[in-house]
Amino acid sequence: MKKRVLVIAALVSGAMAVSGCTTNPYTGESEAGKAGIGAGLGSLVGAGIGALSSSKKDRGKGALIGAAAGAALGGGAGYYMDVQESKLREKMKGTGVSVTRNGDNIILNMPNNVTFDSSSATLKPAGANTLTGVAMVLKEYNKTAVNVFGFTDNTGSLDLNNRLSQQRADAVSSSLITQGVEANRISSKGMGPANPIASNSTAEGKAQNRRVEITLSPVQ
Repeated sequence: MKKRVLVIAALVSGAMAVSGCTTNPYTGESEAGKAGIGAGLGSLVGAGIGALSSSKKDRGKGALIGAAAGAALGGGAGYYMDVQESKLREKMKGTGVSVTRNGDNIILNMPNNVTFDSSSATLKPAGANTLTGVAMVLKEYNKTAVNVFGFTDNTGSLDLNNRLSQQRADAVSSSLITQGVEANRISSKGMGPANPIASNSTAEGKAQNRRVEITLSPVQ
């Protein structure tokens, strides 16, 4: 019983220390504050689960293993994406590209006035420059999966729009790869006129629907 009390006391102490400063499993860097709090709480929860799920003989070992796993879950992906989001917002200032967050996913919405002329899959200079900033962040945070989606309005045939949207998604992907982002992290898909974000009954709405979205997710 005395040994169990000592183990739990040590884990609580360790969790409090981790809550001040922890090593992010995604970057390998020491990070404090938000990540540390999550890691510290995760380590306490993990310790309890590990201890309860172990036999009496191995309870101390189970608590230690559970604490380590809990710390990684509590302080890892969320904070990793937080910092990446902050850097992307800084890079995208003044570009016309919006940055939104959905859970652990970061979504970059690149409108057609930044990326492509009508009926074209050739990147505009403004789009190419913007992707340079995106690539810089992606190379720094290399445990992020990159999904590129091309969208069109509903003008023209469905087949034409599907092909054009795929070509645009591929052009954005190729630009990122050319600038040093690993190809195996990137996927691209043409969505055609699917998932409009505005009405296709007006010119303004159609312009909003012609876009490329880049969704960034932590690698599982």
